[in-house]
Amino acid sequence: MSKYKNKEIGKRGEKLAISYLKKRGYRILDKNFRCKIGEIDIVAENDGQIVFVEVKTRHNFNFGLPEEALNYFKRKRLSRLALFYLSNHHLQKKPCRFDVVAILLEKEKPRDIHLIKNAFEAVF
Repeated sequence: MSKYKNKEIGKRGEKLAISYLKKRGYRILDKNFRCKIGEIDIVAENDGQIVFVEVKTRHNFNFGLPEEALNYFKRKRLSRLALFYLSNHHLQKKPCRFDVVAILLEKEKPRDIHLIKNAFEAVF
């Protein structure tokens, strides 16, 4: 699959994830927050916590479940990104967590969307 097609799938997944999260009471604070370290898909607020949401979208299980793509190094990068975000937005004292929205698409439509709250602890 081409890199362009993967970006399209990712953008589609992020739009679906935002709609899904809003319906569950999340307040979206930021989308595609970028800095020199990398990118956070979605930053939201839920239950008084800042939530850093990683969206994983797939068309099939050829490379495993969507959420299995979060290896140690990706979790470490996301942890560093979260610290950077909290510091830049003066939110260091707010509790936070990492959630994952895993999406399986079938013919461009969501076949399955599930939320994994508190999917992993920060890694440093």
